[in-house]
Amino acid sequence: MIEPTSQVAVHRALADEHRAAILDALQEASPLDARELGARVSLHPNTVRWHLGILADAGLVSSAAEPRRTPGRPRIVYSPTRAPRAAARDEYRLLATILAGSIADSGGVEAAERAGAAWGRYLVAKPAPFSRVTDEEATAAVVAVLDQQGFQPDVADGDIRMHRCPFQDLAEAHPDVVCGVHKGLISGALAELGSELEVGDLEIFPQPDVCIARLRRGTP
Repeated sequence: MIEPTSQVAVHRALADEHRAAILDALQEASPLDARELGARVSLHPNTVRWHLGILADAGLVSSAAEPRRTPGRPRIVYSPTRAPRAAARDEYRLLATILAGSIADSGGVEAAERAGAAWGRYLVAKPAPFSRVTDEEATAAVVAVLDQQGFQPDVADGDIRMHRCPFQDLAEAHPDVVCGVHKGLISGALAELGSELEVGDLEIFPQPDVCIARLRRGTP
């Protein structure tokens, strides 16, 4: 059983998407060194080492010097020590359910969409000054953000199809709130990119396990 103080450290460690991705990579294949991990999660090895330090403090990863038969500095490799993520996710899901219900009851759906837009602006990589982003580039950037968040998106006829909802149970219970956040996420990312595209409509489960964001050009 994880002690309460350790549980807090675990939650804090896994609250960052990069650290969650690093732990996932180690659970898929280990041991790995910082350079190998960096290639898998698209981060600089020095950044990976910083995240690994937090994961190690939370007791989620361990490090060891790889034995060498030749002279030189040994390679430091990392391995997961345990996998408490399911329990952590369940606890956060309970909190998310409570908050979503509270927002729905208070009529704060527009606030949910605004919050999603703020995070969409934060998560997407802002283009260089004076650069113009094409519709295709903007759509690809939004797809990359959604993919990082676990939506398994693709593009068909200019629309974004999301084949997995990380909060499907919650979305079915409070679609206005959860889907409002997701719509805002896409809208905020497009706005940050300076794109003329906007979300014309978000179709919720028109097909089993598929949501579709219909993109259109905004009115001048």
